[in-house]
Amino acid sequence: MKKLPGKFGTIAALLLVAGVVLIALGFFADKQRAFFNYIIMYSFIVSIAVGSLGIVALEFMTDAQWSTPFRRISEFLSFGIPFLLLLAIPIVFGIHDLYHWSHKEAVEADPILQGKAPYLDEGFFIIRLFAMIVLWLIFYILIIRNSEKQDETKDYKLLTRNVKISIGFAPVLMISLTITAIDLIMSLEPHWFSTIFGVYYFAGSAVAALSAMVFLSVSLKENGYLASELTDKQFHSMSTLLFGMNVFWAYIAFSQFLLIWYADIPEETFWLEHRMHGSWGVVSLALLFIHFVIPFLILLPGRMKENRLTLKTMAIWLLFAHFLDLYWLVMPNLNKESAFFSWNEIGSLLFIAGFFMLVFKFKADRTNLTPIGDPKIEQAIGLHLHPDISID
Repeated sequence: MKKLPGKFGTIAALLLVAGVVLIALGFFADKQRAFFNYIIMYSFIVSIAVGSLGIVALEFMTDAQWSTPFRRISEFLSFGIPFLLLLAIPIVFGIHDLYHWSHKEAVEADPILQGKAPYLDEGFFIIRLFAMIVLWLIFYILIIRNSEKQDETKDYKLLTRNVKISIGFAPVLMISLTITAIDLIMSLEPHWFSTIFGVYYFAGSAVAALSAMVFLSVSLKENGYLASELTDKQFHSMSTLLFGMNVFWAYIAFSQFLLIWYADIPEETFWLEHRMHGSWGVVSLALLFIHFVIPFLILLPGRMKENRLTLKTMAIWLLFAHFLDLYWLVMPNLNKESAFFSWNEIGSLLFIAGFFMLVFKFKADRTNLTPIGDPKIEQAIGLHLHPDISID
């Protein structure tokens, strides 16, 4: 088992410390702004950690072979789930700085908030916040334990057991991410509602988790940490999935916009109004090109799906695009007049990078980077596209 170099962990620790320092300074400078920025960071971490577990479950459910050599990468990233219990604590202390509905006087003066009060209740909010994490943690333990145990026992029953667990996890994943998106992000503006918002967050999370998987897979392959038998054909399949999921995100984003625009209901349209004018309009237009148009044009040609430099670049690009997407969802609720970027966002990005690097190194130093006990691994390494099929 080849371990990652020590400097990898050193760089990760430095990034994490730098992120913590900048985030702490943000709370001293502007506590409310810092809490809104923390929601962006927490939602991003949830996207990658829980989304990665979803990718693992997807492989088991579909009996996919091409992704088996890369599965451990997603498993390692999903190790971020246990830490969500700690990362969620600041949100509890920031409820009154974040959520308008948490103020009793605001609810008493607002009939809409009164109607939503049974759900938008401070105690119920905290229960849901930690209940979702506990659900993710249970499935994480069950799935990952079987996967890692199979390296030692080579027991085929562990694979079939994970298939059943993953099938059960699928609806839990969709429902829990929907609840999380509604609670953390949509309720920042409690007068607004969208019936498709949960799917929107799910799609963005899938893109982020796949992007992290692509970047790490290519980087590890280039540095000799993955099987030498792996070829660009496997990366072609991986990048095709990333391309398709990003198109799905664009479809859901457009669907949400179209439904609001066509219905023209005041309770819905005001939310988009804030994001279509002034500097927020510029961010909205930038999001369209950064998250969809540019990745679509670059990843569409088949040959680009096997270009490793392109894959790494677009993976980082789409991770930034997801961060920008969350920023676009969250920050207009704090300042509707203008978009504003500062070192607060830099601190969040440094923390996220350092956090997942440390999480990944911790697991990589203790677990095989390749699931050697999985019976699909031999077929996966020898997998190739049909020679008669052109991918150009």
